[in-house]
Amino acid sequence: MTQTDSIAYDVVVIGAGPVGENVADRTRAAGLSTAVVESELVGGECSYWACMPSKALLRPVLARADARRLPGLSRSVRDPLDAAAVLARRDEYTSHWKDDGQVQWVKGIGADLHRGQGRLAGPRTVEVTAPDGTRRVLTARHAVAVCTGSAAALPALPGLAEVRPWTSREATSAESVPGRLIVVGGGVVAVEMATAWQALGSRVTLLVRGDGGLLARMEPFAGELVAEALTEAGADIRTGTSVESVTREGGTVVVVTDTGDRVEADEILFATGRVPRTDDIGLETVGLEPGSWLRVDDSLRVAGHDWLYAVGDVNHRALLTHQGKYQARIAGAAIAARVFGAADLDCGPWGAHAATADHDAVPQVVFTDPEAASVGLTLAEAEQAGHRVRAVDVDLATVAGASLYGDGYKGRARMVVDLEDEILRGVTFVGPGVGEMIHSATVAVVGRVPLSRLWHAVPSYPTISEVWLRLLEAYRDQ
Repeated sequence: MTQTDSIAYDVVVIGAGPVGENVADRTRAAGLSTAVVESELVGGECSYWACMPSKALLRPVLARADARRLPGLSRSVRDPLDAAAVLARRDEYTSHWKDDGQVQWVKGIGADLHRGQGRLAGPRTVEVTAPDGTRRVLTARHAVAVCTGSAAALPALPGLAEVRPWTSREATSAESVPGRLIVVGGGVVAVEMATAWQALGSRVTLLVRGDGGLLARMEPFAGELVAEALTEAGADIRTGTSVESVTREGGTVVVVTDTGDRVEADEILFATGRVPRTDDIGLETVGLEPGSWLRVDDSLRVAGHDWLYAVGDVNHRALLTHQGKYQARIAGAAIAARVFGAADLDCGPWGAHAATADHDAVPQVVFTDPEAASVGLTLAEAEQAGHRVRAVDVDLATVAGASLYGDGYKGRARMVVDLEDEILRGVTFVGPGVGEMIHSATVAVVGRVPLSRLWHAVPSYPTISEVWLRLLEAYRDQ
């Protein structure tokens, strides 16, 4: 292998997914020279194997479900989905797994792109091994940002590699619809992919370990309503079930569970968590453990390393693309402030250099039918944190906008009220179409808007957003 002379930049970013791109965008906007290193496709997991392809698969599913709730349309959408057309549209939204457009964007902000595996080689130093084996050393005058994301976690089951299981990548990029699909897990990836592939024609079996049900990190009713809808759609949901063994016999996947049941399918998806992509980025050269999550402060700086930042999934604060991009904006501002000698960074709660929302206001939408959307703390989380709170629940079907949205509308809303300050600690909506409502709740939680002021935020009639008025009335009347 050959090695060129070292190239110096103000900032070196390892990873060109949405998080790395946003760090680079902010540092370049501040006038700092920036290099971006990427070993796969520029645009990262979200663009090619997560957010974009999964939602492209799910959008026709949800649109058909909405149409089926409306007289005048319901008869027109009785036929199965055109799976080939859905997959073709998915391919368009991944740019057919080509990153030319993203590469041009990186160049457009004035950053330099280096393709290859980036590894730390000591403080402020990144060695890049290109696909042809040549090496290049990049030095950072001020900061290195690790934005390498996370990968699917697979259980330690004997012979699993020979089974060729799906992870989230295969589930979002599959070229055809399996006749039968086993999904192991009960979180967001599991329920979204179960929703998509069931609607596209698979017979789906969900195997969920433990008794917590689906979407265990949200309010309990979220998982209950999603499970009910999946079951009605034909999915077989088995909770309290663990996989003891998995083999592939010919073209058939065979799972044996801890209850002794035998489940067969054409493919199996393990949606059982994430691991940080930090095992091969040279952490050992700076005294950190390879393969570990990187602990950071609220400015996203790694503990004990004043030049090293870890942004996005790798810090394990909030494994969501939009939250990682938020962190990237904070990190970029913090890097620039430190470079230009700011006497005091604004690192207090909700400050310009503090990713406060990671703790108190993380929004999320699960694109199932019904959708589940939440921000902030659940009731259980708020109580565990020591807040004196009250949950206020409303049946979304009682709201005029919901009944107009579709016949037989099922949904529920909850706000978690801090009784000391009379502000919101968390909000959850479950029901068709609620994903577009969650930002209003995010503004209320982030802004710590008093309930007395929310009375003056008048919801338009007849919209589903009128649930805000119903929630406030329910709180007043309790």
